[in-house]
Amino acid sequence: MITVELEAAVAGPETDRRRRLAAPAAVATLTAAATAYLFAVDPNHPGHYPVCPTYAIAGIYCPGCGMLRATHDLAHGDLAGAMQRNPLAPFLLLGLVLGWGAWVWSRWTGRRIRWEPAPWTPWLLAAAFVAFTIARNIPGWTWASPA
Repeated sequence: MITVELEAAVAGPETDRRRRLAAPAAVATLTAAATAYLFAVDPNHPGHYPVCPTYAIAGIYCPGCGMLRATHDLAHGDLAGAMQRNPLAPFLLLGLVLGWGAWVWSRWTGRRIRWEPAPWTPWLLAAAFVAFTIARNIPGWTWASPA
């Protein structure tokens, strides 16, 4: 135990910061690798990726349907194509990038980020989930359908 404390004291704040940033760096590396694969292998051609389980079992589009194709389109710089595949994808991916950035900032500064959502937040998200699922399965509403 004393050895660990001495190593931390000798290593200094720069080594401590590198340790704190290891997890965000690993997530960034894995995400970059997955995005590079998705950039290279087009999900519009069948056989490379599994079919959505909700679509395969129930025959309806879930809120995540079209997310791989939308991410592929975004990786190629096609925002309009991404919006056609899944209108939530650009906003969700932007939120994930911003969340990752906040995580990196908290690790860099050594301060914890506290987010305490309102008690009704899960109910709002559940209602939005159901509403979007219904909207993308209404016949004729092609703006929400990933097809």
